[in-house]
Amino acid sequence: MGEYSKFISTKRRSVATPKSMVNSDGSCVFGTFDKEFEDMDIVKLKKPTRAPQCMNRLKLTLWEATEVHLKNGVLLAVCCDMGIFGKVLHIFYDKRTHKVYCWDTNLKSKDTKIAPNLINGSVAQATTPVGQIKYINDFDKGRCRLCGKHKSDEALIEYEFELTRLSRPSIVSIPFGKNRPLYSQKDFFRAKGGLVINGEEMLTDEDSTAIVDDHRGYYPRRCHYDWVTTMGRCVINGEKKFFAFNLTRNQSIDQDAYNENLIWFENETSLLPPVTFKREPETKDFKDSAVWTVNDEHDMVNLRFKVYGINPMVMHAVLVNIDYYVAFGELEGYVRDEDGNKYILDGMMGMGEDKTLLL
Repeated sequence: MGEYSKFISTKRRSVATPKSMVNSDGSCVFGTFDKEFEDMDIVKLKKPTRAPQCMNRLKLTLWEATEVHLKNGVLLAVCCDMGIFGKVLHIFYDKRTHKVYCWDTNLKSKDTKIAPNLINGSVAQATTPVGQIKYINDFDKGRCRLCGKHKSDEALIEYEFELTRLSRPSIVSIPFGKNRPLYSQKDFFRAKGGLVINGEEMLTDEDSTAIVDDHRGYYPRRCHYDWVTTMGRCVINGEKKFFAFNLTRNQSIDQDAYNENLIWFENETSLLPPVTFKREPETKDFKDSAVWTVNDEHDMVNLRFKVYGINPMVMHAVLVNIDYYVAFGELEGYVRDEDGNKYILDGMMGMGEDKTLLL
């Protein structure tokens, strides 16, 4: 253990993954785990919310999302089922112009297929007249395939990627309440393939990477989360190496014991403590630029996320109110691993979210 390991809760160390996230008595398994769950049917949980048991399916949010980092841009591809409705969402950030493109189409929940797990070729997919997305998940073999397309009056995007795992997975089941989980698996991949946007082809190269995020949980009626990530290659000890991190602040009832903050290196990870986010200006007031400051209490995370482009998705309806902003830009500052080694991240791609829900 390194000199900074004392700041990491023992509950953040991964343990052997049980077959199911749901115990025989209907309680949820919480913690950090070393491989994929076979059974993630958390509809079977006993009273995860205050609503009647029969409402579990409507209260459950499911999604599989991927961020793909290319030389000239970043793609976000999402297949989502929020219980009330489903969604196919694509966002592309052009790093050259700072322009953000968005394709967002809703569909019926029953027409959105979220994979039951991430192994043995399980499929997540959704199709609408204007957009589609499909995942083929072989995480047990360290692979994932992703393809899709989406058109709008402004733009057309098509893509296909083969993803190969670069590091250990981040698999957490975080309590938002007594028996109320937020499960998240995030994986760092090498990306091969390409996309076409408005006729321009963008292919992967030796630096192209991706992070897949599989998410399942019962969000509180009122909740907020902050998130920032990077992925790619950076210079470590004079050599260009694969590197990524994930930093999230959400409704965990114990931030030290249950979070998903870590650094990915090739074939290994290093855990990070809880972090806090500050924004100037507030995201709702964004015009041309903003700065998000992300820190912890132990000088393991000291980052400024310089935001150059934002995609706002604000929906205020009878049953669902969402203030959701996806941000893109560059990082400045550093993170430390558990041995105290400092990684300067100036100029690396940054992507983040600022999301508030009222369900």
